[in-house]
Amino acid sequence: MQLRYVVTGVLVAVSLSGCQRTSSDPYTNLPGPAPLQAQPVPQVQSNQLPPPGAAGSSQFPAAPAGNTQMASLPPGGGEAPATALDVTKESMVGNWRVNNAGSSCDMFLTLTNLGGGSRGGTRGCVGELTAMGSWEVSGKTVQFKNRSGDVIGRVYKSGETRFDGTTNSGQAISLSR
Repeated sequence: MQLRYVVTGVLVAVSLSGCQRTSSDPYTNLPGPAPLQAQPVPQVQSNQLPPPGAAGSSQFPAAPAGNTQMASLPPGGGEAPATALDVTKESMVGNWRVNNAGSSCDMFLTLTNLGGGSRGGTRGCVGELTAMGSWEVSGKTVQFKNRSGDVIGRVYKSGETRFDGTTNSGQAISLSR
């Protein structure tokens, strides 16, 4: 009877010895990356900067002269002006900084369907934009809608990352990134 236990013990020990790892880290035998070669450093130059406000020291271009008012959509609807740029729904997706009624806030636009448009919302806005729930592109105009699906404002693309328009009450809206 004891021989049976001894044989069973030996068989268990032999079968378990095949399950042991020979290394704790399978990556220890991999070669390391080659050392980087030193690169030459170009000569550093130094010059004195002009004092702030000196002629030609501004990093921004001069403001255009003359009338700088922007066109806006008429309250309650209307077409985008002839100068409006083409807009795609995909280019609108993401976060926008909104200037409305003298204050600024954030607008978030997604491609998630919501009723007759796509889901959108605002944070920190005032007036009609606080009720924004969705948006959609109609021609060269982007329409913002409340949670009931009524249009509350419209903008058109006036620059590469800028949109201008109005709310239904006539407040100017501008979006920028």
